Amino acid sequence: MFENLSHLALQQYWWIIDSLLGSLLVFLMFVQGGQTLIYRIGKSELERTMVVNALGRKWEFTFTTLVTFGGAMFASFPLFYSTSFGGAYWVWMAILFCFIIQAVAYEFRSKPNNVWGAKTFEAFLFINGLLGTILIGTAVGTFFNGAEFTVNDFNQSKWATPYGGLEAVLNFHNVALGLTVFFLARVLGSLYFMNSIESDQIFARSKKQLLVSGIPFLVFFLFFAVRLLIMDGFAVDAQTSIVSMESFKYLHNLIAMPVVAVLFLAGVVGVLFGLVKSYLLEKYTKGIWFAGGGTVLVVFSLFLLAGLNNTSFYPSLADLQSSLTIQNASSSHYTLTAMSYVSLMVPVVIAYIVWAWRAMNSKKIDAQEISSEDHLY
Repeated sequence: MFENLSHLALQQYWWIIDSLLGSLLVFLMFVQGGQTLIYRIGKSELERTMVVNALGRKWEFTFTTLVTFGGAMFASFPLFYSTSFGGAYWVWMAILFCFIIQAVAYEFRSKPNNVWGAKTFEAFLFINGLLGTILIGTAVGTFFNGAEFTVNDFNQSKWATPYGGLEAVLNFHNVALGLTVFFLARVLGSLYFMNSIESDQIFARSKKQLLVSGIPFLVFFLFFAVRLLIMDGFAVDAQTSIVSMESFKYLHNLIAMPVVAVLFLAGVVGVLFGLVKSYLLEKYTKGIWFAGGGTVLVVFSLFLLAGLNNTSFYPSLADLQSSLTIQNASSSHYTLTAMSYVSLMVPVVIAYIVWAWRAMNSKKIDAQEISSEDHLY
């Protein structure tokens, strides 16, 4: 089946798979967003424990999806992996550190004889929620704005600056995407609390946070999206593979791929519907599903705009012809074919996640459950 597909078709197939994983990751970052709200939502030790345990039920989904996304990118587009992780190492090390301290926090926050105290590990969770989202969003911004690297004829990459990728923060468009992800994660975290915790006080505070985080989210998202559609992009000649700058490249991509445009618009509507309805209706708790589904569609569309329709998904600012595309950065036809058969297990994995999610959320967290729980996060 897959062996009969062309190399380009397999490359496009795997870019779609990786894009789907990336979009699911951004949705699952409601855990990170919720972690930045622990002291905004929980005003007592009991309420903070309820908040942390609601997030503790799901944090492994985010961590596992991050690892899966990174592994899939490594296997399908190894030149991107070696170039970005080998050059922009300070960025990726910072992201890795943020997720390590998250795992430590959930493991030890409620351990007996915790000499550091719960507040120390709650600070770890806040750091993960703040820096983890902003850094990942800023790193993804380089898919559209480029990074400082070169690649020679032997596929050996070299970073052109001594800053290890941290120079990405000098481009505000990158940072705007990072802040968009941060505030979106807070919105999704608030919606998740409204759906998962049985407490009128927590519900009311979560609803208030929809406005507090929703307004800056919309401002940064609109800035990022509008600038993306009017900026010059990195086009690849289909015949010669020469990379050149093209005016309104990402707008052209949106027009050339109407299905992607429909997904993008549907995603925006879904996010706004979930946010606005949850804020306006008194006891509405299903907003997480509309906003979460919309998030997946929007992020999925952005990844497709970055890599398909003869576009460089990892442009080089140091040497335009070193820019990476799904054609020159991918694994061999044999490797992609073998991996494609493995990808048939993805629906099974998704079905397991859905089942596990439903099992964990069969009953909302309440004060009585926290008081009687043997193992707390």
